Amino acid sequence: MNAAAARSKADPAQPRKLSRAARRQQLIEATIETIAERGYARTTLTDVANRAGLSHGLVNFHFETKEKLLTETLVFLSEEYRANWVAALDRAPDDPAHRLDAMIRADFSPEICTPERLAAWCAYWGEAQCRPLYQEHCGSNDAEYFQVLLGICERLAREGRYDYNPTLVARVLRVMLEGVWLDMMTMNMPYSRAEALTTVYASAAAFFPDHFTTEGPKTSA
Repeated sequence: MNAAAARSKADPAQPRKLSRAARRQQLIEATIETIAERGYARTTLTDVANRAGLSHGLVNFHFETKEKLLTETLVFLSEEYRANWVAALDRAPDDPAHRLDAMIRADFSPEICTPERLAAWCAYWGEAQCRPLYQEHCGSNDAEYFQVLLGICERLAREGRYDYNPTLVARVLRVMLEGVWLDMMTMNMPYSRAEALTTVYASAAAFFPDHFTTEGPKTSA
């Protein structure tokens, strides 16, 4: 018996019947865990069913094919990521330094920055066949993210009179965030979310020294 099935049998509080949306979400979470463990290409519907403690037929009922399940999982990860940084900005003060701080911190929130989610993202990014799929379903979210990040960098450049091209700065910060995610997944040199955050702050401080240190935004910013 797999671990997920054992948990299901051992937990009498788990409902026997879930809503369609709840069951699909359960299967998507199981897919994320399976991709993290087995990789994109080796993930099967049977693996996901076993992980969730459900029947293969139930996975087929909700998603029909492996391709549809993997697509829905990618779309979920993309929308989850977008909702996370949008919510972080909604809570942030209006000044550009703290808005950039909110976007940086959002990448390392405990809900988003988990070993399973990082591994799943890396698996999707690493599959050449996923690139058209990613652009089709996630490209608009990426474009929106970059435009918001660019707007913040433009405000910081004006406020601090920094002699940088805001577009290039925004690209570097975006690449830094993605690179740190990938770096956190390496087996030979893993590090914590706190250290990852400091690494990205070092990049922000290099571009915006009057607004950032390696510890985050300056209180006077």
